[in-house]
Amino acid sequence: QVQLVESGGGLVQAGGSLRLACAASGRSFSTYAVGWFRQAPGKEREFVAAISVSGRGTDYADSVKGRFTISRDNAENTVYLQMNYLKPEDTAVYFCAATWGIYSKTISRYTYWGQGTQVTVSS
Repeated sequence: QVQLVESGGGLVQAGGSLRLACAASGRSFSTYAVGWFRQAPGKEREFVAAISVSGRGTDYADSVKGRFTISRDNAENTVYLQMNYLKPEDTAVYFCAATWGIYSKTISRYTYWGQGTQVTVSS
C-alpha cells in the first residue's frame, strides 16, 4: 500500500516555473514507478511524465518535453516535477500516481493516486 500526497501547485504567470512534489508513505516506495498526469476542466486526464524505479528512465508527453523534468529521491520517498516556461495551457490539476514495476503512459496501469494539486498559469 502506498499513499501519495502532491504539493507545490499554485498560480504563476506564463513563462514562470513551479516545482511539484509527490511525497509517498508506505513500504517499498523505491519499487514503484511514478507518473505525473494532469486534468484540465472539461478534459480527460492526460499523461505528463513518468520515471522508472531507479530514476534512470524517464518519459514525457510531447507537449512538455524540454520544459518539464521529472526526478525522484528514493531516500526521501519523493518524486518531483520541475515545470519551466509554463504556458496557460498547462493549467490543470496535477496528479501523481504509482505503479509496481515498469513506468507507463497509460492511466490504467497505475494503482495508487494522490488527490492532486492545482496549477494555474495566467497569460
